[in-house]
Amino acid sequence: MTPGAAIKAFGYLRAVQAGDTEAAAGFADADPQMPALLVDVTERIIVPVTALCGLDPDPCDDSVALEAVGRVLVATLRNWSVVAGPGTTEGIARAVIGFVAHILTQEDREDVSDVLRELEAVGVGQALEAHPAPDGSRPVLVVGVARADRSAVIIRPRPTGRV
Repeated sequence: MTPGAAIKAFGYLRAVQAGDTEAAAGFADADPQMPALLVDVTERIIVPVTALCGLDPDPCDDSVALEAVGRVLVATLRNWSVVAGPGTTEGIARAVIGFVAHILTQEDREDVSDVLRELEAVGVGQALEAHPAPDGSRPVLVVGVARADRSAVIIRPRPTGRV
């Protein structure tokens, strides 16, 4: 996933979560591949959270069930997006938002928008690492992600001489 694709997908998720139908429609209309982008983001969110890797040597029934549910959810959303196409965009977003709300938020300490911001920062960072700048260009430093103005990643040239 490219940095631009990650930004678009998370922008759409945050717009749906905030109830901003105008912004959501703008993101969805701008990219007919939005359902596929959302499934990619979904996989990047759900699989690491539900995977058995890193658990104690003896996973319990609940952990095995959670991994199975995560993989089934991703597979179902992927199949649905292929069969139904652009009409699935909002449904996929709502499934991701529901997963974040019920599984990834901690009671009374975080809300869905906070978690989506954290996930976006990780997703955009991974995309920047996977798609490095061309030779000869200056490296960039992601210094923040604006939220109030429909999401803009603020990128500054990395100061020379420092890493």
